[in-house]
Amino acid sequence: MTNKLYVVGIGPGEQAYLTAQARCALEDAQVLVGYTVYVDLIASLFPEKETYTTPMRQEIDRCRWALETAAGGKTAALVCSGDAGVYGMAGPVLQLAPEWPEVDIEVIPGVTAALSGAAVLGAPIGHDFCVISLSDLLTPWEVIEKRLRCAAQGDFSVCLYNPASRKRADYLQKACDILLSAGAGPDTVCGYVRNIGREGEEAHILPLKELRDAKLDMFTTVFVGSSTTLAEHGRMITPRGYERKQGPCAL
Repeated sequence: MTNKLYVVGIGPGEQAYLTAQARCALEDAQVLVGYTVYVDLIASLFPEKETYTTPMRQEIDRCRWALETAAGGKTAALVCSGDAGVYGMAGPVLQLAPEWPEVDIEVIPGVTAALSGAAVLGAPIGHDFCVISLSDLLTPWEVIEKRLRCAAQGDFSVCLYNPASRKRADYLQKACDILLSAGAGPDTVCGYVRNIGREGEEAHILPLKELRDAKLDMFTTVFVGSSTTLAEHGRMITPRGYERKQGPCAL
């Protein structure tokens, strides 16, 4: 009896984004557990594995089932898109862990959308940045608004998760208006990537004043640049300042 539970970040879903560490954990597991969409992304790689899936909004039940399975002697892997610790299941599992002290939990990092989406656009988070989710299912909108204002006042580049849904169709527009009112310029360089690392991937770069009217969805990650972010040859670049330190010839 191993009593082992891996909490695995699988990246955006494409096999190429799966880290070697994540693949080893999934190979070692006897049972794959997770949200149906995420398990479906990797199930074909491990057709012999037992799977257990739940729909959206049953996260705690999913975590409990994984812990109970590991406590029962099967090695389990609870999979999350992106990174297990960035809006993932690592937190809930570790909060529940004291109920199952016999279970050995190992968190396996993955490539979160802030990183994989940034790579598609170029280098939008090359300097200090914030990651903020616009979903108010678990966080009050007042808190999200405060964080957006602070990010703009601090001149951070901002990566926005969950920018819109059918029930939150105007949230991205509201977020852009908050950033603008807090000091971000209307021509601030922005970008977004839809379906990162999956079929139908698309990326666009545009100013903040146009981003507010973009029709996006939950499969899109948004990047709002800082005051220094540039658009060069179809790429976003947020300089860290090497050119000021070493001079333009060093570049």
